[in-house]
Amino acid sequence: MIITIAGMSGSGKNTVGELVAKMLKLKTIEYTFKDYARDMGIDLMEFQKMAREDEKIDREFDKRVAKAAGKGNCVVTTWLAPWTVKKAGLRVWLDASEGTRAKRIAKREKMSQKAALAHLKKRDKDNITRYKKLYGIDITDKGIFDLIIKTDHILPEDIADAIVLTAQSLKKSKMQKRCE
Repeated sequence: MIITIAGMSGSGKNTVGELVAKMLKLKTIEYTFKDYARDMGIDLMEFQKMAREDEKIDREFDKRVAKAAGKGNCVVTTWLAPWTVKKAGLRVWLDASEGTRAKRIAKREKMSQKAALAHLKKRDKDNITRYKKLYGIDITDKGIFDLIIKTDHILPEDIADAIVLTAQSLKKSKMQKRCE
């Protein structure tokens, strides 16, 4: 099974994805654009600016993620995985308010909450625009998701439990259909 977990910056994708993968004994594919920028030795926001000007950057990144996910039995926690990983069995969107996301980013990146809010607003806007232009994907349209969870006031472990239960239910349903 392939589970994709998406959401805006600071929504909890990686934290929850790691928990889900551990619970289901799946590998985690959480290579992020931030990791890609770091690997290239470039500041994230500068790298995003470069990606706006050179679509090869996004295409290469997304190709790497899709290739890794194509081996199956994994949890993929990238922004575009629900759209780019074709064999995803469960697509999950984690939703959180800007305030909650800014708090999480501030803590994770050791910056002020005000700076974190400005960072996520710019990053969200850039990504929404870039993905629409590059792929025709509107990441604010949650129509393709099987499960949407508001993460503001729910512990990551409880979110992971809900995803695991949904994945198990889907697996059971598919097996029953094969037996009919």
